[in-house]
Amino acid sequence: MRRTLFSAVFGTLLLAQHTPQPGPGPSNPDSPAILRTPDGRNRTEMILKADHESSLKDIESIRKLSEEVKIDMEKNDRHILSVATLKKLDEIEKLTKRIRGRMKKF
Repeated sequence: MRRTLFSAVFGTLLLAQHTPQPGPGPSNPDSPAILRTPDGRNRTEMILKADHESSLKDIESIRKLSEEVKIDMEKNDRHILSVATLKKLDEIEKLTKRIRGRMKKF
């Protein structure tokens, strides 16, 4: 008797958790809710645009750093890099990860 009652209550609670609840939001459940700023602009679009501009700046920095690394590599005839060149390579890696993180955000 107790097991049956417990199972019924537990099953009802599980079903209630997985049943979609009506509420405010878009009419299409597959699309995310559109957040607006107080002046009516789409907040998500603003964030995406800012992220895109930041990524373009980071890509330009990567381009400059990679050109500097290329020049440093051409100066040396050995497989040994200076500490400054290694720092540039670390910065390139950091910028690349930052861009990748922005792309995964949405």
